[in-house]
Amino acid sequence: MEHTETWESLLARANGGDAAAFSRFLTLVSPTLRAVIRRRGMALPPDQHEDILQEVLLAIHLKRLTWRADMPVRPWLYALARYKVVDAFRRRGAVLHLPIEAFVDILPQPEGEAPLSARDAETMLGMIDGRSAALVRAVALEGKSAEDAGEAVGLSAGTARVALHRAMRRLSQIAERMMK
Repeated sequence: MEHTETWESLLARANGGDAAAFSRFLTLVSPTLRAVIRRRGMALPPDQHEDILQEVLLAIHLKRLTWRADMPVRPWLYALARYKVVDAFRRRGAVLHLPIEAFVDILPQPEGEAPLSARDAETMLGMIDGRSAALVRAVALEGKSAEDAGEAVGLSAGTARVALHRAMRRLSQIAERMMK
């Protein structure tokens, strides 16, 4: 690069319409951009680095008029490269594959039964009337809709939703008493 031929002067001339200056600018900045991409994208497969470089060069072409001639070029270029690397990570997804065998000793062991295990749920359901218990079993434990559960016990859809709400409120009160 000639002493007077800085990245800023080349890009300023390119923005003024000098195609040769723009070509020279892209040639001169590519090695630096390649290094930035390689360093920021270390976790990406190496074959994606050149793709990212091409995306950065295209972004430079499309966004070069956003660079202000009174500002240094390097931070502007680094920002474009950083954004393109981040885009590549987003496209890839944030999936990490770690074998858990190496962490067996430090992972917490699963606790025993949950506080409201199936046995406790049946005990609580036994404390309310049979129709309400049947509605709760059907909706909360079997995954049926309130309409289907109501139909099974001879209630309309609206009546079943009201009865289910009341049953859940009673069960909540029972659970609070059991916790005390």
